[in-house]
Amino acid sequence: MRWLVGWCGAEASAARDIQPLGAHLLWDGPDPLWAVGDWRPDEIRLVVAEGDTHLAVFGYCGATDSQLRRSLVAARAGALRQLTLWPGSYTAVARFGRRTVIPADLAGTRPVFHTDWAGGTAYATAALPLADLTEAQLDVPHLAAVLACPDSPEAVGDGTPYAGVSRVPPGHALMLREGGSRDTIDYEPTAPLVVAAPPLAGEDAIAGVRDALVEAVRTRLAAPRHADLTQESGTAPGVGADLSGGSASATLALLAAGLPGMPGTIFGTGATQAGERLLAVTFNDLTGGGSSYAELERARVIGENPRLHHVVVTGGEEALPYSDLDSGPLTDEPGPSLVTAARHRHRLAAGSADHLIGNGARQVLDAHPARLADLLLDRRRRHLLRPVSALAKASSDGRGLLVPFTIYRAARRLARTPYPEGLTSAALQLRRPPEDLRTGALGASLAALAWCRPGPAARWLTGETLAQVSVRLEAAAARPHSGSSAGRPGVRQARAALARHAADHRVFEQATEVRHQRLHAPFYDNQVVRACQALPESLRVQPGARAQVLRAVLEGAGVRELPPGWGTASLPAPTDPVRTGLRANIGDLVDLFDAPLLADAGLIEARVVRKALRAATEGEPLPLDGLTELVATELWLRRLLTRRGSCWTTEGHHDPRAVTSGVGPLA
Repeated sequence: MRWLVGWCGAEASAARDIQPLGAHLLWDGPDPLWAVGDWRPDEIRLVVAEGDTHLAVFGYCGATDSQLRRSLVAARAGALRQLTLWPGSYTAVARFGRRTVIPADLAGTRPVFHTDWAGGTAYATAALPLADLTEAQLDVPHLAAVLACPDSPEAVGDGTPYAGVSRVPPGHALMLREGGSRDTIDYEPTAPLVVAAPPLAGEDAIAGVRDALVEAVRTRLAAPRHADLTQESGTAPGVGADLSGGSASATLALLAAGLPGMPGTIFGTGATQAGERLLAVTFNDLTGGGSSYAELERARVIGENPRLHHVVVTGGEEALPYSDLDSGPLTDEPGPSLVTAARHRHRLAAGSADHLIGNGARQVLDAHPARLADLLLDRRRRHLLRPVSALAKASSDGRGLLVPFTIYRAARRLARTPYPEGLTSAALQLRRPPEDLRTGALGASLAALAWCRPGPAARWLTGETLAQVSVRLEAAAARPHSGSSAGRPGVRQARAALARHAADHRVFEQATEVRHQRLHAPFYDNQVVRACQALPESLRVQPGARAQVLRAVLEGAGVRELPPGWGTASLPAPTDPVRTGLRANIGDLVDLFDAPLLADAGLIEARVVRKALRAATEGEPLPLDGLTELVATELWLRRLLTRRGSCWTTEGHHDPRAVTSGVGPLA
């Protein structure tokens, strides 16, 4: 895990006595900054402007040094957004004398955390090091909120699993000043609707997405090539990409193969001679789950591109979800990818040192169901016919003539429901018996048409836990001016869903990390997110909108021949890999919940979860993603509590302990 850490306004005696283990000091003084972990030399850039003005950029940034310097000068004058406008994925830290600014990205894959320490504020791009620094205990109420309402910022707030460690919301910047004061500033403009600029036309907005994606891929291709000279990981040198057969991964692979530049190294490797062919990896699940036959066939056709070297990686029972749970690194936070890490590592190990993946495309391009209410607020009823029909078909498998009317009524109810009333309704829903929570495809669609909704794991939490989370929602509803700042329900729900998936992607990167490999998800880049947010709502909610946008992106890059059926929704796989993995590992999972830490914390009853696990293996229609979240959280807690050591080294009397030394109810 790679992270950066620093502080501002801390007492000089404390700051001298401690520093992070294995750190590289970037700038010294009363407000130092370190980089920790296996950063590549080209992943850290430093720029100095007039006076005591410094900028550090971590990650992959497409700006030149002169552009960075101009943006730094503009940010010093207050234009913090200028630090987020470059192509690529990165974290920027700007220091203006004794004032430090760290923007978080728009999606949430590049978060910023902070905590009080030594009379000032310590900040980092990982929460665990800050918890080590302050000897933080586990924040059990936060874990309860994440399990009960993961998509609701009102319930989760800006907390983390560690008490006292806070997260900067996506689209905001942390500003620290001498003396220990700090502010969280929204750097994205939020103009009132009465004076907002008219929305872009569909073609102009799609062209913006095309330009942003092309620049995102070009930034990765322009970076120096890397290879594992020790062959510890087995990854191929150069740049590669996933090729699942879906539209997102295929778009990135074809862009990377078609743009000017050499995807591989100058020497080439194996079939990628002279570095001219891009390694494209397709995963084929031999257990019958995962990709459908149609997706695999599309991947094969796309892989025949002369600039692609197509590799198919097969996986059997060893690559099923819930397999090999005993191994894996401790991630910064829990996430569902912990139970599928072995599956993804099996695929990614055959990839390249820099590997493009299509994660995030669905969240930034597809319309959240709640956007139907936004169309009603704009009196665009004629734009509702196709999306409502498509949503009804997907929710009822073509059965039920009243399903479209049911969905329309739910959208109209959301459009007419004030924000505080929606939060209060969600709080009451959490107090209902768990079996009353909606399940099934139609239930999920209707539940999404709300200001706030319980998560899939809520049905297995204790009544006391759900009541505590409901109190959080009621408190948010009672805050003054909560309704006026809520905005439109569709925009708010889409932003919350993007933040949640981005946080899960960050855990995915840490859980599946292959040594010397970097995963790149351009759809989460700031400029790509901005371009996708500019798409008109009437276009976003139409069936097949994502495929239409990505097809236009490829046409603009000169790729016009795509396999039949490209971009269409694939038929379900013959078997569900999650349920198959559950059945294959049910013994280990039942043992995991024999004496679970979640039960010690009062969040669940072990007997209830064990019963649900057995019922799921027998085919009972339970929300498997909810069980996945419970298993992942329990697994993360066990790894956390068996951890030894700290992220810090000390001199003198100060001796911070690892976060595992004190965890509240779990201690």
